[in-house]
Amino acid sequence: MPKSKKQKFPYLLGSKWTSQKKVDGWRHFEVVNRKNQGKWVYAEMVSSCDPNVRFWTNAKMLQDQELWRPGWLTLEDMELIPPTPLTKGG
Repeated sequence: MPKSKKQKFPYLLGSKWTSQKKVDGWRHFEVVNRKNQGKWVYAEMVSSCDPNVRFWTNAKMLQDQELWRPGWLTLEDMELIPPTPLTKGG
């Protein structure tokens, strides 16, 4: 019996993120959908303040702390948290 593949980004759906730069005027987003296309995983992001602001991004981009931070953070919190090295895998 073939072994099943480990799902990449298993906790993606429902996760919350803070953008380091405003996207259409907003920073706080939630993943409301995911899709797999070949070896890539994509996340549909929706603004927590304006549900009309939505876009798809490669889920790998969420690991780049120069672009995104996990959770919903204030600007002050973002300045206090030093960037951590990227981890491999997913």
